[in-house]
Amino acid sequence: MEYLLLASLWIFWCSLHSGLIAPSVRGFMEQKLGRLDRYYRLTYNVFALATLLPVYFYFRSIESIVGFTWQGGWHLLQAILLVVALILLAGGAKSYDLPTFLGIRQIKDGTSSTALSTNDELDTAGALGVVRHPWYLAGILLLWSYRLEYTLAAIITSGIFSGYLIIGALLEERKLLVQFGRKYRRYQQQVSMLFPFKRIARALGRDTKRP
Repeated sequence: MEYLLLASLWIFWCSLHSGLIAPSVRGFMEQKLGRLDRYYRLTYNVFALATLLPVYFYFRSIESIVGFTWQGGWHLLQAILLVVALILLAGGAKSYDLPTFLGIRQIKDGTSSTALSTNDELDTAGALGVVRHPWYLAGILLLWSYRLEYTLAAIITSGIFSGYLIIGALLEERKLLVQFGRKYRRYQQQVSMLFPFKRIARALGRDTKRP
C-alpha cells in the first residue's frame, strides 16, 4: 500500500505542477491577476517546491527493498550518464535565461513572459543544437544515475518522473509551435526532441525521421 500511495502522491504532484503552468490556466490567471501576474512564476516555483517536500520526505521514510545497484563495470556507464547530464545542464544554462525560469525577471520587468530565452527569440545554438530540450534529458539521466543503490521506492519515483519529463517536453513542444510557428517546425526537422538521433545520424552520414 505504501508504494501505491507513493506513486499516487507523485502522480498528483506532477499533474498539479503541469496543470498550473498549462496555457489555458496561464491565460485565465493573467486576465484575473492583471499586473500581479508578474509574480505568478515565482509563486508557482515556491508552491511547487513546498508541495514537493512532503512527498519527498515520505519517499525517504519508506523502508524499501533494493531493486538494482550500480556496481562493477556498470559504474562506468553511471559516470557517463552523470557527466552527460551535467554537460546538458550547463549547456542549457547558457541558452536559457535563469532569472526568467525562476520568475525574477518577470517581477523586475513587469511582464508575464514564459519564454526562457533572454530576447524571446528561438535559440538553436549550443546544447539546443543537440536536442531541443537539454534540461529534460538531463533530468531523465540524473534520475537513473544519481544513486548507487535503487530501492523499489526509488525506481517508482524515477519511473514516474521520467514519464513526467517526457510528457512535459511534449507539452512544451505544443507551446513552442504556437509561439514560433514554421521556424520551430524547421527546428524540429533538424534536431531531435530528447535523444540526439538526428545528430548521430548526420555524424554517420545518414538521414532519420525520428522526432
